[in-house]
Amino acid sequence: DPDLQLIVLRYIPIIAGVYLCRVAKRKPQPGFEAVLLALYAHETTSRNGQAVTMNVPDLSHPSLYHETKTTTKNNSTCLNLAIVSPSLEPHGTVRSTRRARIVGVALELYFSRISHMPASSKLEFCEFCVIWSGKIEPENKKVEQAEDDKDEDQCKAATEFGRIHLPWELVQPILRILGHCLVGPERNKELCEASMRAARSLYLRALHDIDAKGILATESLLKLGKMSIDGDYEQVDHTEIPKSNVISL
Repeated sequence: DPDLQLIVLRYIPIIAGVYLCRVAKRKPQPGFEAVLLALYAHETTSRNGQAVTMNVPDLSHPSLYHETKTTTKNNSTCLNLAIVSPSLEPHGTVRSTRRARIVGVALELYFSRISHMPASSKLEFCEFCVIWSGKIEPENKKVEQAEDDKDEDQCKAATEFGRIHLPWELVQPILRILGHCLVGPERNKELCEASMRAARSLYLRALHDIDAKGILATESLLKLGKMSIDGDYEQVDHTEIPKSNVISL
């Protein structure tokens, strides 16, 4: 039943978030692992264990739209195979070496249906991203008692759970979900602010870990989010030829 599948996927952020935070306590989590293994097995079966790939042009070859003086064969149509998601192997248990991949596949499955997910589910995911990164950034606002209680609860949650290990197998689907929240078709101000806060926390975490790939990805995501929030993403069309009566020499 597709509707039942959407209900299950809606709670993936909570399941993955609580599970990853509790793993650090080194206590058995059979209920969480059973759900994650079921989602992993479903995705493995539906994909037949194959990797998800895409073809991208090879920029080292000349373009079809540019003249070349050489008479050699134009290889601009040659494509490079990019792996979006590696191949899947069946697993019956969750080990420390497999945990990031199994949870990452669950997040990939969530991302494949993210357009049908409610905003509350995405907001929960953004909150867990901040906790996972271990960075709590207070918002710039007046200090009031209610806000103090909120910040205190956030700091308490972050202290209780702490940061987690963030390998690329886990970061990649996280950034895809945050990218949809930032520049997706939904123009939800609260969701955009939460996803920007999550992306900024992941960026600071990448700087702390000196992760070059993570720094490049999170910084690019922050720039896209800023363009989207400021409205430049919708107003500027860099492919449009400017019209002007003035000839510049």
